[in-house]
Amino acid sequence: MRQGSLDALPEFLSNENVEALNNGAHAAPFDVLGPRKLGDRRWITTFQPDATEVIATVAGKQTPLQKIDGAVFAAPVQGAAYTLTMRYADGTEFTTHDPFAFDPVLTDFDQYLLGEGSHKELWRVLGAHVITHQDVDGVHFAVWAPNARRVSIIGAFNNWDGRRNPMRPAGQTGVWEVFLPNLGDGDLYKYEIVGADGSIGQKADPVGFGSQHPPEKASIIRDITGYGWKDQGWMATRAKRSDRSSPISIYEVHLGSWRRRYDDAGRPLSYKELAQDLVAYVKFMGFTHIELLPVSEFPFDGSWGYQPVGLYAPTIRFGPPNEFRDFVDAAHAADIGVLLDWVPGHFPTDPHGLAQFDGTHLYEHSDPREGFHQDWNTLIPNYGRSEVKNYFVANALYWIEEYHLDGLRVDAVASMLYRNYSRQDGEWIPNKDGGVENYEATAFLREMNIAVYAADPSIMTIAEESTSFPAVSHPVHVGGLGFGYKWNMGWMNDTLNYIEEDPIYRQHLQDKLTFGIHYAFSENFVLPISHDEVVHGKGSMIEKMPGNTWEKFANLRAYYAFMWTHPGKKLLFMGCEFAQPEEWNHNSELNWTAAEQPANKGIQRLVQDLNALYCKTPALHVKDCEPDGFAWLGGDAVQSTLGYARYGGDGDAPVVIMCNFTPVERLRYRLGVPEAGFWEEVLNTDAAIYGGENRGNLGGQSTTDIAADGHQQSLTLTLPPLSVVILRRRQTN
Repeated sequence: MRQGSLDALPEFLSNENVEALNNGAHAAPFDVLGPRKLGDRRWITTFQPDATEVIATVAGKQTPLQKIDGAVFAAPVQGAAYTLTMRYADGTEFTTHDPFAFDPVLTDFDQYLLGEGSHKELWRVLGAHVITHQDVDGVHFAVWAPNARRVSIIGAFNNWDGRRNPMRPAGQTGVWEVFLPNLGDGDLYKYEIVGADGSIGQKADPVGFGSQHPPEKASIIRDITGYGWKDQGWMATRAKRSDRSSPISIYEVHLGSWRRRYDDAGRPLSYKELAQDLVAYVKFMGFTHIELLPVSEFPFDGSWGYQPVGLYAPTIRFGPPNEFRDFVDAAHAADIGVLLDWVPGHFPTDPHGLAQFDGTHLYEHSDPREGFHQDWNTLIPNYGRSEVKNYFVANALYWIEEYHLDGLRVDAVASMLYRNYSRQDGEWIPNKDGGVENYEATAFLREMNIAVYAADPSIMTIAEESTSFPAVSHPVHVGGLGFGYKWNMGWMNDTLNYIEEDPIYRQHLQDKLTFGIHYAFSENFVLPISHDEVVHGKGSMIEKMPGNTWEKFANLRAYYAFMWTHPGKKLLFMGCEFAQPEEWNHNSELNWTAAEQPANKGIQRLVQDLNALYCKTPALHVKDCEPDGFAWLGGDAVQSTLGYARYGGDGDAPVVIMCNFTPVERLRYRLGVPEAGFWEEVLNTDAAIYGGENRGNLGGQSTTDIAADGHQQSLTLTLPPLSVVILRRRQTN
């Protein structure tokens, strides 16, 4: 029932409008609430549940507003700028600027780009931004929800009541916006969305910069402007460090289980602690880059980050956004790059996430044959929709721009490229030509690579792509997908199959080691021993090895030396560098106690020395992706021996590698080499410092004029059992 003494209410305060405001069902609340000029008077209308009294202060003059009905208050006033003071039954009061008195923030140009789905800096206009608007401090919110009836900001500041702070449409873009005073960094919020069907849902911000710690679901306002980066020196040299002629050796890390603080309830290290401990360790080990399993916010620890909800929010598990920047800055100060596992291929069905965001299949396909991953119970983005494609392209640019990341490793690319990925007949929809290729996803990946390399050509993008899809790491203008590098999954599977076999059978499997060279230069490859190889019953790297304990460690040493001398950049998952005995467990830290055992320390020292040799020896990295950087030498499948040479640029000393994958020592093994002179034994995996028995070649050997393996000169080597010997031509002045 209408109350108060105002007997001549304006038309906009009709019974229908007032009732709709009280019910949170008004289609255009900005047409009623706030200030409205009527003739020579300005009316103020506000919606204030629980208030017993509302007073408008205009130019120092206080005017009580009359309660019209329910929580709607209104009155005419003299003047323009005003504040509202609400008084409550418990004697408290609160004074604020009226959110309905502010003009829109989004510009016409922003609205044009949003409507077109081409806003490459999407995060600068959507999400929650701490700003000063019309001389008042507060937060501007904007979110895309084109099919919603109403979108509101809710939080503790308004008792999570979606009627209080509805948003206004930004033109015809499908974006809603509002400026709220009195909010700032650290405040919690969600979007309450009334869908097209009238259903009400609470959603986290798709472009939010911060989130509560799971399982809590609210977004957190984070002011990410004005960070003081100190990595100008690194950024100036980054292009060379990501070049395919440079050494790239990547340490893959799950931040939650690398180390833990068992003196503090077993919590993971924070970003700031990782900036000291992890960066120092990676520097000590000689890796050039750290690759992080996804840090964009995710609800379930057991997904390791691969089912993201907050793609624009570094997970709060380890600290707020600026502390993640501290970690990246510290890595750069130590001359270490930071890569991020990025997941644009799917997202979970959690109700606070992107799924049916505005009550419709907005980000995802509506047909499960296109839009649902059966393997992961996740949803597939609709890349054919320009706004969705824009959302993910801008996200890639966001991580590069705002967090100075040195590259993105794109997860599960194969699942994006094929419509029939992991599906049976009848469970997928062909493309317009009747084929299995996902044209829309392919176009998205190309657009993403074009955008990030155009924004900063010094970064790298890496595809986790497990099929023979052509030209993944070739430029878009020649028909490629545009990635900088591609994981070599075929090499990984073949060589692990070989090294896991008992040596007595390896003579029949030599092709598992040699076949990879047939395609090694078709892409810019990274050789990955990733987290996927040490989970789900696959066993740890050391437990994959056959034989007794000594043989297991010798096999692993030989395998790592083969990997580090094979063409291709390198990636090794944490714990594998010291032969952790157990499978990786994300719920606890690595087994650092095992790392102190002599045999494990030997593996760790070997990886350290392999990194150093790889980085300082041009022949081992300059032509990682060029066929003239590699040549076969001697080898004998029956004896499970394998020899090859690596070459750098003009003037670089060549390197030869001889592998013996049996537990039998080979004495006086003749190996032809490409140049005469003294060949220095620069690494031998049987060295005592690695856990071997110091069988080898006394530091090196001079060639003799005996032809072998197509060369006019040769060496006579000792090949220790289960070992790799690496020799480099000593250059003369």
